[in-house]
This record gives sequence, C-alpha cells and structure tokens, in this order.
Amino acid sequence: MNRGSVEISLAELAARIRRSADGQAGRFVLGIAGPPGAGKSTLARGVRDELNLAAGGPIAEVAPMDGFHLTTAQLLAMGEVGRKGAPDTFDAGAYVDLLRRLREAPLGQSISWPTYDREIHDPVPGGVVFGDQRIVVTEGNYLLLEDFGAWSEVRPLLDETWYLDVPRPVIEQRLVRRHIRGGRTPEAAKTKVAQSDLLNARLVEGTRPRADLVLRKFGRAYRIV
Repeated sequence: MNRGSVEISLAELAARIRRSADGQAGRFVLGIAGPPGAGKSTLARGVRDELNLAAGGPIAEVAPMDGFHLTTAQLLAMGEVGRKGAPDTFDAGAYVDLLRRLREAPLGQSISWPTYDREIHDPVPGGVVFGDQRIVVTEGNYLLLEDFGAWSEVRPLLDETWYLDVPRPVIEQRLVRRHIRGGRTPEAAKTKVAQSDLLNARLVEGTRPRADLVLRKFGRAYRIV
C-alpha cells in the first residue's frame, strides 16, 4: 500500500460521479474494471445505491458485462466450456453495441440489459431495464483491454474508469469459494481457478494503467492508490 494513498468512502466516490454527471448532457457512463473476484459488482451496486439515496430517486443503474457471457450450450458446442470467462467467451460486440445505444438513447426510452444468473450459470435477457436513469455503472473484467477485437471499443464509451485492485492470493481464495458455491468440488474449483481464472486475472492486471482511478478496498471504504 502506498503511504500516499487516500482513503475515500463509498458516498464520496458516488458524489464524485454525481458532480461529473451533472455537467454533462445525456447519460454518464462509469466503467469499473478489475480481475475476476475483485469485488466489482459489490462496488458498482454500492455506488448506484449511494447515488440513488443522495438523489432521492433512481438516477443510476448497473449494466454488468457478465450478461454477455456466451451460453453454456454455445460454449459446449464450441468445445470451450472449460475456458468460460476468457475474453473470447463473451459476445463483446453485442456488449459494445448495447452500451453505445444506452449511452446515446434519450432518457425515458426503455432499454433492456441482460444480467447473469450464477445459479443457472447463464445470461438472463432483460435482467435490468433502463429508462430515466442518467448514470450507468458498467462493470466487468475486460473494459480496458486494448487490441483485443471489440473489447478495444469499450474504453471510448466510458466517461470515467476505475480499476479495482486486489492482491492475487485474495482473488484466488474468493474464486475458489465462488466455484464451490456454484456446485464444483474443492478440487475442481482449484483447477478452474488455476487453469482459467488466474490467466484472465493476469491479462486484466495489464490494463490497470488505463484507468482514471485505481482503488483498493479498505474496511468499509476504499483507498485511491
């Protein structure tokens, strides 16, 4: 941890986004990137909830990248189910297209966004519906990738980007627990993490310098590092 790191609360992070969004016409899009198991979804939901609480109404919603996983049936047909979670096991083009549409659409126009169900291990169409929300919080591993097909088109669609940094041993422990909760045996969970998740984490770690803000969880707050 850097000695010069600055501690910042979730409410202060949300206020930072609110100030930026208030000065912009149309929707403001925040992207939260980071390796698998970093806590991106928790941070995204927390920022959304703080924004809506402070505004006294729903001005923000989360648009998760995970809704664009290829289905298990598609991956089985491709022989790639063991690599699920790698950049090319998502429909990156569809993610970019819908994110651009969400950014450019007038407020009030209904736009459905897919989510991911960890019980059935597949995307769910229309899990979130945007209407009047003028702040979009999109989160996922690969938002800052360069020179990787359609993923390289994501960064220009984001008004601000955060990278959630977590030590690799912590990520490994979290991911093993996640896979066990998802139905894998402890041995299968460790194999999945070693042969897939950590490879993806190393790829994502290389995108950290492209973020506007690098954060680490610190108790109930975060630190800018």
